[in-house]
Amino acid sequence: MATLKELAELVGGKVVGDDRLEILRVAPIDSAGPGEITFVANPKYLPRLAETRAAAAIVSAGIESPGLPLVVCANPYLAFAKILTCLQPSRPQPQGVMAGACVDPSAHLAEEVTIHPGCVVGPGVRIGRGTILHPGVVLYAGVEVGADALLHAGAVVREGCRLGDRVILQPNAVIGSDGFGFAPDGSRYYKIPQVGIVVIEDDVEVGACCCIDRAAMGVTRIGRGTKIDNLVQIGHNVAIGEDTILVAQVGIAGSTVIGNHCTFGGQSAVVGHIKVGDNVMLGGQSGIAGNTEGNQVLSGSPAMPHREWLKASMSFAKLPEMRKELTRLRRQLDEMETLLKEKSQG
Repeated sequence: MATLKELAELVGGKVVGDDRLEILRVAPIDSAGPGEITFVANPKYLPRLAETRAAAAIVSAGIESPGLPLVVCANPYLAFAKILTCLQPSRPQPQGVMAGACVDPSAHLAEEVTIHPGCVVGPGVRIGRGTILHPGVVLYAGVEVGADALLHAGAVVREGCRLGDRVILQPNAVIGSDGFGFAPDGSRYYKIPQVGIVVIEDDVEVGACCCIDRAAMGVTRIGRGTKIDNLVQIGHNVAIGEDTILVAQVGIAGSTVIGNHCTFGGQSAVVGHIKVGDNVMLGGQSGIAGNTEGNQVLSGSPAMPHREWLKASMSFAKLPEMRKELTRLRRQLDEMETLLKEKSQG
């Protein structure tokens, strides 16, 4: 619980109304009630402020009070996230190594670590202060996990891989699986040993059932603050920059370098062995097929500037009609050529 004044100070905003009002939790605008604060980040929801039963609301500057206290700030959506973090229940008390967990004697566990039943922690593993391993997490030999990390049920981190501070792995994420490397040998394929590792830097979140392959040699790297949605595949020796967003079912082929602050829409893909610059936005189901400069919005496959893709998409729907017209014009042209030929011979 916190007062509106405390919440406003947390988000760098100001209170319009009773700043001593106590808030228990955050709730959606349609279902919020007494003791709850809601937020409006999208202007289309502003009319609902007059109808909400919330005790208070988080809004941007210039919004007039509809009869309830307001926390006015520059970024209501970010303020909502910070206030939600503040009001949610704190982490449970550390429980140490619980019965049913298997921890190798050579593993080093910092203070306030929680390891739930069914976890396996291999030889030489190092786990930082306050980290939580939920049931069924497996850490192979030599893995390093930083402080305050959260590894959900079924997550697997293979040998030698390194996770930074405050990394979150959602259920069944796999870090350090073998890269897809095979050398042709006549009509067969010879497996190339994948002897590198994966390094995941601080404040990265990896979604459920993601696979991040270990490098063939060297490092597959995920930069600080990057957020990866569910069911994303990242190939071996990929390097992804800082604060990049990969939405569900993105695929990044091996040895590709992705810049900082990029956003890739769902089911988009990037071929291997290329470079993509900073601040690239890639639309859903689009594909990048070559080196790409930064500061672009791209769509389509192969990807092109978004405005060009919009024009091309509009034309695509007209292709059957255009083909008929082209066939008609070609027929007329053939008839004219025949007449001209006959006339010239006559």
